[in-house]
Amino acid sequence: MSHIRAGTELDPARPVPSPITRPAGLGPAEVAERVARGQVNDVPVRSSRSLGEIVRANVLTRFNAIIGVLWLIMLCVAPIQDSLFGFVILANTAIGIVQEWRAKQTLDSLAVIGEARPTVRRDGVAVQVATHEIVLDDLIEIGPGDKVVVDGVCAEADGLEIDESLLTGEADPVVKRPGDQVMSGSFVVAGGGAFQATKVGREAYAARLAEEASRFTLVHSELRSGISTILKYVTWMMVPAAVGLVVTQLVVKNDDLKDAVARTVGGIVPMVPEGLVLLTSVAFAIGVIRLGRRQCLVQELPAIEGLARVDTVCLDKTGTLTEGGMDVTELRTLNGADETYVGKVLGALGESDPRPNASLQAIIDAFPDSEEWRCVESLPFSSARKYSGAAFSEGDGETSTWLLGAPDVLLGADDPALAETERLNERGLRVLLLARAHRDLDDPEPARGARPTALVVLEQRLRPDASDTLRYFAEQDVRAKVLSGDNAVSVGAVAAKLGLEGTAVDARRLPADPPAMAEALDTGTVFGRVTPQQKRDMVDALQSRGRTVAMTGDGVNDVLALKSADIGVAMGSGSEATRAVAQIVLLDNSFASLPSVVAEGRRVIGNITRVATLFLVKTVYSVLLAVLVVCAQVEYPFLPRHLTLLSTLTIGIPAFFLALAPNTERARPHFVRRVMRYAVPGGTVAAAATFLTYLLARHHYSGRGALDAETSAATLTLFLVSMWVLAIIARPYTWWRVTLVASMGVAFLLVLAVPALQDFFALKLVGVTMPWTAVGVAAVASGALEYLWRWVGRRFPV
Repeated sequence: MSHIRAGTELDPARPVPSPITRPAGLGPAEVAERVARGQVNDVPVRSSRSLGEIVRANVLTRFNAIIGVLWLIMLCVAPIQDSLFGFVILANTAIGIVQEWRAKQTLDSLAVIGEARPTVRRDGVAVQVATHEIVLDDLIEIGPGDKVVVDGVCAEADGLEIDESLLTGEADPVVKRPGDQVMSGSFVVAGGGAFQATKVGREAYAARLAEEASRFTLVHSELRSGISTILKYVTWMMVPAAVGLVVTQLVVKNDDLKDAVARTVGGIVPMVPEGLVLLTSVAFAIGVIRLGRRQCLVQELPAIEGLARVDTVCLDKTGTLTEGGMDVTELRTLNGADETYVGKVLGALGESDPRPNASLQAIIDAFPDSEEWRCVESLPFSSARKYSGAAFSEGDGETSTWLLGAPDVLLGADDPALAETERLNERGLRVLLLARAHRDLDDPEPARGARPTALVVLEQRLRPDASDTLRYFAEQDVRAKVLSGDNAVSVGAVAAKLGLEGTAVDARRLPADPPAMAEALDTGTVFGRVTPQQKRDMVDALQSRGRTVAMTGDGVNDVLALKSADIGVAMGSGSEATRAVAQIVLLDNSFASLPSVVAEGRRVIGNITRVATLFLVKTVYSVLLAVLVVCAQVEYPFLPRHLTLLSTLTIGIPAFFLALAPNTERARPHFVRRVMRYAVPGGTVAAAATFLTYLLARHHYSGRGALDAETSAATLTLFLVSMWVLAIIARPYTWWRVTLVASMGVAFLLVLAVPALQDFFALKLVGVTMPWTAVGVAAVASGALEYLWRWVGRRFPV
């Protein structure tokens, strides 16, 4: 079937003109010339930080600078075992770099798979090219769902409507005609056409907007901002405590310089929670790698965290609960229409759209095109209109105009065909109405007075994994809301087949007032006839009630809602526009991947919250010990080697395993409060018990070697209290958690029992009285910890 440009008037007395010749686009020589001049779309698609940025981010940190200076000092004035903390920092930094580099490679490889490939017309042939291969003056073809990748001027338009809301904030689509400007970053919502690139690379509008941020930006993350807040407070506490410790050890005591320096550094180093930032980065990186293996492209790293906090998932039906394809199961003619003639109309309608959606594709498969029919004018399908249309010159010279779309939009409320449509919808079938229009397609209301001709019944293919995924969300206390443009009854029937209970609501009857809409959304589950703008408003309304909302979708009608949602999840086979605005892209198009993404986010956030308490307990007791030493005017009880040993056994090694363990608890807000409400009492008890043992040991021991004996007793108490903190953090117990805690205790016993390790770490328990006193103090402190931990949980719930 041939096409004629929209708006061409036909005179039955003269032959139909031949189709207008399309511009051929650039030839190979012209492309090569522009590439040589550098007129290419060379904006780098940065899927993550470069290797140099990764190294700098992991090496050049404030705390690395502090630790590095102290390490150099210790290498000059003390034995190598007092410099072990420096080697630990080197190892941590190397681990962080390697893991983030691995995550970068995963992201980069997945980004290539999910990258948009625009269609460019060159030498008369439409070819797909990478975005960076577009050159100035290229002719780029666009259709529904396509993203405009460079600035240009419209060259061809067939009912072309472009949404520029992501750039301008204007919600209504803009009709484009030849000669109109198109801006990069906008997307096509209806129709099709082509535009000529006028600005490429960094000169393009969207590129200028995005100049300050890469594609994978570190958007707001409560976890990262919480850790930054904690580190800021730690720095404020460190400075006065460290100054006081330096003055006490070097001036007041007037001890041996090297020993005084070593004990001063031993007091400052453990104040730094150096492993906390590392573990956060490693946990995120490993999360990205794990999701990458499941074909999940994480376009913004905090999306892993965000999805873990989600309590409401908004689902688009088509492409999410159902597969993209459909099948025509029945054709019901109305008002005495001839079935053969109706078949010709449907075949012509299918041929009139160069980029058919799933419904129209099913009609194309079921009804062959009639070669005698010519399309005179077309009205592309729009999610806002809910119908499409075309005007034809039939083989016998007659002309006719037809509309195809939602029966409840095209028909009056009292039309008898609606009752039949309702019965079909109740079975979960999708129904389209074919109606003959008596108005032109460019009329403001082309559907008014249209005569119903036939009902096209379509069967939607349910995703086999959708039911299990919905059940998972229900078990995890995540509420699912279906927001669809289809008929509400039909959508409700599909949802019911998948086990999602709830009343189906027609979104056209929802109140426009945001609070009232939020109330309706709280009580409803399935919503039909939702417009793209309404989807965004519904997401906003849910968020206004304190909900953390994830939105899934694959069509151009989902873009606005995906952008507004806390987390946008797009299907890999979806439109370019949805993939561009989503934080997570499911490249395998499997809705069943979502539970694994949620689980990965919960693992990361839950475990980081858990191990952060370990690190900050150490910071609190280190600062308090320094303050107590300054006030009491005594030697600092520990050398760096002692606290390196304790940190490794009670924090470093256990935290690494705990941070990567399974965790299904939904992430909760107020990260800083949740961590500090346990870290402060835990650190306070540990500092008080350790200092008490140290003072008792100072009264018990005397003579040469007394300080070493005092240090050993204090170390024993601090280790036992820290182990009890670890035992609390490791709950609920599993076999491997018990093994982890027990093995750390065995490792410390080996240090106390093996002479070589005793000498290396300067740990040797002297006598019987003081060691058992140290154990007793630790036992009392552990009991106090248990009480405080439970009291804080009741007194300061989060």
